[in-house]
Amino acid sequence: MLKKENSFLFIALLVFFSSLFNSCNKNDKKYISEGVIVFDAKVINTEHELAGLAPSEMTTYFKNDHFFSEMSTMGIFISKFITNPHNKTFISMVKIFDVKNACIENENDIKSELDSFQLEFKETNDTKLIAGYNCKKLIAVKKNNPKDKFDVFYTDEFNIEKPNFSTPYEQIKGVVMQFRLKKFNLEMEFTANEVKQEKVDDQLFEIPKDYKVISKKEMNDFFKSIQ
Repeated sequence: MLKKENSFLFIALLVFFSSLFNSCNKNDKKYISEGVIVFDAKVINTEHELAGLAPSEMTTYFKNDHFFSEMSTMGIFISKFITNPHNKTFISMVKIFDVKNACIENENDIKSELDSFQLEFKETNDTKLIAGYNCKKLIAVKKNNPKDKFDVFYTDEFNIEKPNFSTPYEQIKGVVMQFRLKKFNLEMEFTANEVKQEKVDDQLFEIPKDYKVISKKEMNDFFKSIQ
């Protein structure tokens, strides 16, 4: 028989290696810090002037807490967004035919943009499996129109800090998997349908050299000109 001290040591080691194995297995499946999320996308207001240019899908790449999202409509209208929580910037890029514009927003610009889409959240006990991830449900209420409510689902099963910087969901401690955003006065809903763990190129988080950097006003004027 094992001595009492040895028995305790054996049990402690067994628990340690069991938890280590489960942790490694867990990291293999979820809790990733680098990869891709593919979202289904739909327009909320189909009567909007830009609704016809709205894409049906958004692909988001993430690495080192940076995010790069891209949407395309028939390869003609392409919009890209880069979120950098470290230097607190948000970059919008738009390509229409041969026109390629980029706009860099600082923290004040971001706050001003979010003021038009302020949300309050009500917790619920509801959950849903989205793209293989366990998600918790919140009810979002628009501050400027409390009658306008919608569901938000988020998960804490990613290894990402500040996943919602530059969005109305910054206070949520998890990756939003079903949500709404409003950009250039066009509101859309996104729902994740696939998550892939893969290497992400650092160059995605930089403005391509063939894009012209313009001011926020110039970018807004540009969108007004195509409506």
